[in-house]
Amino acid sequence: MEKLISSISTQIGEKILSFQSVSGGDISSAYLLKTENHKFFLKVNSKPFALQMFQGEQKGLQTIEATQTIAVPYVHLVDSFENKSFLLMDFVESKRPDSSDFQRLGTQLAELHQCSQSNFGFSDDNFIGSLPQSNTTHKNWVEFYWKERILPQLEMALDNQLLRKDEIPEEEKTLAVFNRFFGKVTPSLVHGDLWGGNYLIFTDGTPYLIDPAAYYGHSLVDIAMSKLFGSFGQSFYDAYHEINPKSENYSQQIELYQLYYLLVHLNLFGSGYYSSVSSVLRKYFT
Repeated sequence: MEKLISSISTQIGEKILSFQSVSGGDISSAYLLKTENHKFFLKVNSKPFALQMFQGEQKGLQTIEATQTIAVPYVHLVDSFENKSFLLMDFVESKRPDSSDFQRLGTQLAELHQCSQSNFGFSDDNFIGSLPQSNTTHKNWVEFYWKERILPQLEMALDNQLLRKDEIPEEEKTLAVFNRFFGKVTPSLVHGDLWGGNYLIFTDGTPYLIDPAAYYGHSLVDIAMSKLFGSFGQSFYDAYHEINPKSENYSQQIELYQLYYLLVHLNLFGSGYYSSVSSVLRKYFT
């Protein structure tokens, strides 16, 4: 680590006075670096795909930052050094959120979701956790969600013997279900992996988004993920839906969008998520 820290110090033009291991890196090692004037958050990963993963994270953060709707940490460096890839960004001093913080987060997320483009997808592929996430563009949301999200995860689960072939729904039936419940969808810039560990509330109450898997999709994918494991206050949802009202098939959409994240967790962490995946598949596709 000392050689890497020395290299980073040279690149940023500041002497690093201290560094320490911290939580928050999830699939990567994480460190707090201190200079005389700054604190930096460093993620380090030696996996072969790590540089591409960090580049995707940087692109997502920069795309969200450009909307000027919600804060993200500024990324200083993404690079490789001696078979390790790393991402260096500003360290965000965070606090435990209260109701007004959740309200602000909900409002600003809704404003982010109002940023649109003509197609679904993104300029680059990226990652959801450590799994590749294809963002090939489509004009049609139902086709995008099936071909770029659900089908790749189903095939991976089948290859990993986490699902049986007879549990994989047929494309025609799946598209019919999606068309029935999704309706007309406008592309929204989404965080893409909005669970409770991927936002921070700065000490002054400013919400920050971190670790995005960004693309243009249905805004409710972020809401669905936020509801999967909890830790978002009710004021978050009240504020969000004041700007983006609930749709007619809201509860079904939430469950169908949670299917993607449950499949991701099945493929990442194994059979502990099988029953949750199987439950959604049986409810909608049998």
